Amino acid sequence: MAYEGRTEKATPKKREDERKKGNIFQSREVVTVFTLAAVALLLKTLAPLYFDYIKQTVHYYFGRAPEDSVLTINETRTIFNDILIRILILTLPLAVVASVSAVLATFAQTRMNISREPIKFKISRVSIINGFRGLFSIKSAVELVKSIIKVSVISYILYQKISSNINTILKMIGSDILEAVYWIAGTVISIILNICVVLFVFSIFDYLYQWWEYERRIRMTRQEVKDEYKQSEGDPLVRGRIRERQRSIANIRMMARVPTADFVVTNPSHYAVAIKYDPDSESHKAPVVVAKGRGYIALKIISIAKENRVTVTQNPVLARALYKLVRVGGEIPPKFYQAVAEILAFVYNLRKRDRLYEIKK
Repeated sequence: MAYEGRTEKATPKKREDERKKGNIFQSREVVTVFTLAAVALLLKTLAPLYFDYIKQTVHYYFGRAPEDSVLTINETRTIFNDILIRILILTLPLAVVASVSAVLATFAQTRMNISREPIKFKISRVSIINGFRGLFSIKSAVELVKSIIKVSVISYILYQKISSNINTILKMIGSDILEAVYWIAGTVISIILNICVVLFVFSIFDYLYQWWEYERRIRMTRQEVKDEYKQSEGDPLVRGRIRERQRSIANIRMMARVPTADFVVTNPSHYAVAIKYDPDSESHKAPVVVAKGRGYIALKIISIAKENRVTVTQNPVLARALYKLVRVGGEIPPKFYQAVAEILAFVYNLRKRDRLYEIKK
């Protein structure tokens, strides 16, 4: 099966790629019914003008028939060109409306997508094997059923219209040609509008089917989803190494700030948080966490602090709380001001005592 193993819905990237290739979901039945309805409405609107124009044309040519009992080649060419121009005047508005309606209906479904991919030559499109596969595919069977239904419905509408008006048609034999033209034109417009109503209902089902078929056609395998993720986000191993490298650099920078701390609070070795307070700082009005860590990082912070004669004090509750609640470079919350102030006071007293001791020496 062509879609075997394709169990995953198409990703946004897959949909965009298919859109660029011109593989877009649309229903041709919607385009057909929209175009047919626009032409029928135009005919119904312009019917009086068309009838008057046809009437003038008929009177003009039948009126000059006795005069032109013998026509020269030039006269025949002139009449032919005149009739051609008159036909063009009648059909040009219909052709323009039909073309514009088809374009609008197509663009409404494809969201103004224009792609050259569908018209590029590909050897697979002229493959006999692929051609036979297409003939016996589910899509071809559905298209055949659709065509049979449409032909049957249109034939039934024509049969009903003709059979119900057979007496009128017989009475028109030998009647005024203009009356016949008026009746035929009105009947044709009525038939077209009836067909549009039926095709509109039919197009709704076709639209839903085309949507289902398109979603089925662009489905992906799990491996394709994984490969796409790797291409867009990068290989997980590579990204893991990058993150590890980034953490390593961040830790190095963080460790470099430990010697500037006023003290390190620990738990006693599982957590370590280095605190610095600068009363003259304009950016921070409260003590700041300059480094934190647990496990090996905590032991490293404690080691660096001791090497640089930074006070290390144990306060398990405070250490855990600051580690969990405050990021590196962030100010401590107001609820910890009292506990930190007490430690700072203790640290300042130690420093003052050490200075006095050095002076006495």
